Amino acid sequence: MDLRLKGKRALVTGASSGIGAAIALALADEGVNVVIHGRNKERAEAVAKDVVARGVQVGIALGDVGNDADSDAIAQAALDALGGIDILIHSAGGVVTSGNPEWADVGSDEWLDSFSLNVVSLARLAKRLVPGMEDRGWGRIITISSVGGKQLSGRLLEYGSAKAAVDHVTGNMSRALAPKGITVNAIAPGTVLTPQARRWIETVREQEGWDGEFADWEKRYTGEWVGQPVARLGRVEEIAAAAAFLASPLSDFTTGAIMRVDGGVLRAT
Repeated sequence: MDLRLKGKRALVTGASSGIGAAIALALADEGVNVVIHGRNKERAEAVAKDVVARGVQVGIALGDVGNDADSDAIAQAALDALGGIDILIHSAGGVVTSGNPEWADVGSDEWLDSFSLNVVSLARLAKRLVPGMEDRGWGRIITISSVGGKQLSGRLLEYGSAKAAVDHVTGNMSRALAPKGITVNAIAPGTVLTPQARRWIETVREQEGWDGEFADWEKRYTGEWVGQPVARLGRVEEIAAAAAFLASPLSDFTTGAIMRVDGGVLRAT
């Protein structure tokens, strides 16, 4: 299927590994020129090399989306690299705590860090890139949320709360920007097989005392820990395919959506 994306320009945050890297490559396969964002220069350059091999232009923007100064620099580097950004895919984010702490052990600074990284970061970059989209009368903003924003697990309260806020921001921003030709959507993955997810499952395995190999832990995690009907984790390519569709002109009538790609783990919409 031709997604009609050839020649578009995208900034993908968190693109030096995992879901973000897969999205950058999927867009490049569709002819999109891509700016790779990350905090590690070597990893960002490795992804950029793979993007260039697909015959499109590439840029690199380094920095921490969790603060204003770096976000300014990231946005400016992206604009300088490609002359404009039509598509912002905000994949940067994640859990700021370690070891799956009890809720009462999460400090106020960790709550603030989680919201700055997962929620405020989207607003920082959108404020800098939306004006150009408005001038052209077309744009896409896609953020990577999580089913953790809807599940009530009793764990990772700060992360789930931040992702719920991402969904809220997505919906409200979509209503503000739709009249200007800009759609705003989110993708809510379940657990996807990334290095971070692998480490998380290893943490759960240690807590639960599971035997066997990783494939056994993956099956037990999806079945016993989260009650997911699809007995495996997601793959980054599956999230990337959803992002490519939402980035395309074929999704003009889709805005304010929270697209679940979660193996059926969420039991309610």
